[in-house]
Amino acid sequence: MHKRNNRELIALFETSRVLTASFELEKNLYSVMEILSKKLDMRRGCVFLLDKKTGEIKIVVAYGLTREEIQRGKYRIGEGIVGKVIDSGLPMVIPDIEKEPKFLNKTGSRPNKKGISFLCVPIKIEDEILGVISADRIYTSQEGDVDDDLRVLLIVASLIAQFLKLWKNYKNMEDENIFLRHQLQDRYNFPNLVGQSSSFQAVLKTVIKIASTDATVLLFGESGTGKELIAKTIHFQSKRSKGPFVAINCAAIPETLLEAELFGSEKGAFTGAVKRIGKFEQADGGTIFLDEIGELPVALQPKLLRVLQERAIEPLGSSTSVEINVRIISATNKNLTEEIKRGNFREDLFWRLNVIPIYIPPLRERKEDIPLLIEYYLKKFSTIYKKSVSIDQEALKMLVSYNWPGNVREVANTVERLVVMSESNIIKVNDLPDTVRCRYKIHKITPASKINLPAEVEAIEKTNIIDTLPKFNFNLRKTAQELGLTERQLNYKIKKYGISIKKGVE
Repeated sequence: MHKRNNRELIALFETSRVLTASFELEKNLYSVMEILSKKLDMRRGCVFLLDKKTGEIKIVVAYGLTREEIQRGKYRIGEGIVGKVIDSGLPMVIPDIEKEPKFLNKTGSRPNKKGISFLCVPIKIEDEILGVISADRIYTSQEGDVDDDLRVLLIVASLIAQFLKLWKNYKNMEDENIFLRHQLQDRYNFPNLVGQSSSFQAVLKTVIKIASTDATVLLFGESGTGKELIAKTIHFQSKRSKGPFVAINCAAIPETLLEAELFGSEKGAFTGAVKRIGKFEQADGGTIFLDEIGELPVALQPKLLRVLQERAIEPLGSSTSVEINVRIISATNKNLTEEIKRGNFREDLFWRLNVIPIYIPPLRERKEDIPLLIEYYLKKFSTIYKKSVSIDQEALKMLVSYNWPGNVREVANTVERLVVMSESNIIKVNDLPDTVRCRYKIHKITPASKINLPAEVEAIEKTNIIDTLPKFNFNLRKTAQELGLTERQLNYKIKKYGISIKKGVE
């Protein structure tokens, strides 16, 4: 008896260990059946699972059966012993299958049925029946007790039920991740990079050449030109596409918090600090996108340089380095060579980041791409908002002539707004924003025109403010400096002209 108890404990311990080792369904369940056979002499062990959609019960794994025998082992609910256990949710024992007409032996794995007992218990969690586990047993006067075997099988069935629930959750998450990744790959595919101009085609050719490499990339371009879209496209077209893409805006986080955000921190590294995994470590195996790299504080630049040189980070408050495997793509709308001259950016860091420089031209330098972008976003937002919207020629002419200081982002926001606000299926001149119509009017002025000078000056002033705000992400101080105004003067004019300073969608 003591020997039997030891074998039971070993079998249950090994079963538990196998089921928590991985999410490999068939491999783990086969190992469980093998354990029951070798440790407790339970032969021809099978795990049947119920397909709730079809109502079919079939063998998922079996130990001691051939492939042909496994394929024959299919039942309906209520059919045979297996079907009855599924239907009732209660275990069943057939002391001698030779004398039991309800035992169907569909697998044909028992040509000689004499003396074989059949044990079948439900795999269930709470009131949900997931399947059954079955085994053959030959009892002798010296060895075996049906109650002991049932008790062990019920425990094993309970462990399998918990494993199946976890496995289903894991599979659902994995399937969802695959679906989302396919969506992302579609979204950041080359057809979504719209432009036929030679300058933009040159960008795409470079992206195609470098995507499959691990080369460090520096993207130059004004705000709104699509630097993050290019960065994501490089990532999702690379061998790192299954790894994470982690983006951080170096200008959006206070200097006191940026180091911990980038490199992580240990608990107690500073007042209120908790253990934090930094963006570099989060991006391990994938790509990190450092947006607005020109805004990186000078004090942090040597630490980023070290990461580029050694491919290792040192979390704040730690003396231990953590090796990382990341591709680095950075972006800036600043002239970094000028920033180097001013002492705001390290030259050695610049050359480390500038391995593959890609200049993304503003829309005013690729006017021929504007109609394509308008058409692209018109279709996109018409689909999203379930509308059928087109644009008339005069309105399109105005949109093409506009300078688009906010670049592609401004095009996307403008077209979305037009689609949302459209009351008919055709967007006309009167539907266009004041900024577009005002700018078009200024361009149309000729020396022979009758000019209301104060009104025209105000129109130009208003347009310049509207054009400049997006360039500096609606930062009033920087916008005022660019326009040669004080911040107080700019605030006054914004109120005077009723200009919205709500930030555009990033």
